[in-house]
Amino acid sequence: MFARLPVILFGALLSVAACAQEQKDATASAPVAAEAGKNYFLIEPPQPTSSGDKIEVLEVFSYACVHCAHFQPYADEIKPKLPAYAQFEYLPSIFNDQWEAYARAFYCAQSLGVLDKTHQAVFNAVHRDHRPFRSFNDIAAFYGEQGVDSEKFTQLATSFEVQSKLARSKSLVPKFGVDGTPTIIINGKYRVTGASAGGYPQLVALVDYLVKKEHAAKSAK
Repeated sequence: MFARLPVILFGALLSVAACAQEQKDATASAPVAAEAGKNYFLIEPPQPTSSGDKIEVLEVFSYACVHCAHFQPYADEIKPKLPAYAQFEYLPSIFNDQWEAYARAFYCAQSLGVLDKTHQAVFNAVHRDHRPFRSFNDIAAFYGEQGVDSEKFTQLATSFEVQSKLARSKSLVPKFGVDGTPTIIINGKYRVTGASAGGYPQLVALVDYLVKKEHAAKSAK
């Protein structure tokens, strides 16, 4: 069984230090600024990706992070705009026990192939509906309400597959230099946030720039 978690209330989430501060005016528009060391940062050494030959666009996030919930529409904007040589992925971060429960749930849903119908639903439950998830079993019950097999979901929670993915997340996040969410990692090489980009609309544009930059670098080899 899983250890009980403190009640995850909306107000408490606002105070989570690891969750990035609210970004600048999300409606602002400006030409993309792309200065290394200011708007985006090099990851040294570059980290391996899980996207094969494609350029990986990886969002480090947590369902517990209100700013990740605010960013989700922008993530949804990025995905269809990516060229065929790029691929969007999620990496749930684990900064404390509460976040680990949500990361575990994400990987269970991923394994069951239900992320498309549960990803936004979890954000809504936590940040819109202020649903108090007191334990992993509470989270599993919520997935059951979304039509997911709760028994399979709970069994997967302690599987080798999910445990391995949790371990990978715990290893990669510090190697990326991530100290807040949401953070976007481009092909294990570049790190960018809404704050460094100047806002979420600018972040969308900067992701496009860095994807093309990385593609040009790979093509030149």
